[in-house]
Amino acid sequence: MLPTGGRNEPNIVLVSQGFDPNEMILRFRERAEAVKRRGLPPIEGVERQRFLEAARIDFQDFAMLGDATASLENGVLRLEIDLRPPSEGA
Repeated sequence: MLPTGGRNEPNIVLVSQGFDPNEMILRFRERAEAVKRRGLPPIEGVERQRFLEAARIDFQDFAMLGDATASLENGVLRLEIDLRPPSEGA
């Protein structure tokens, strides 16, 4: 996959026919786990809090995408993420 957009153009990605959306979901799960294992660099104070907040958001984003159900139909990738509490989910 290669970006085709220039600096001021939308970043359009060309997807090969071998693209598997479920493999992409697995990569996001792996990234979420990597964030959990990520070590804390030797920083203090405000920078430490910024790093921890960024790690929390990274984990949240990657974990949500890792929980998605993906489908690819007619060149359109759809990701469905159920954000309802477990007792309300399907």
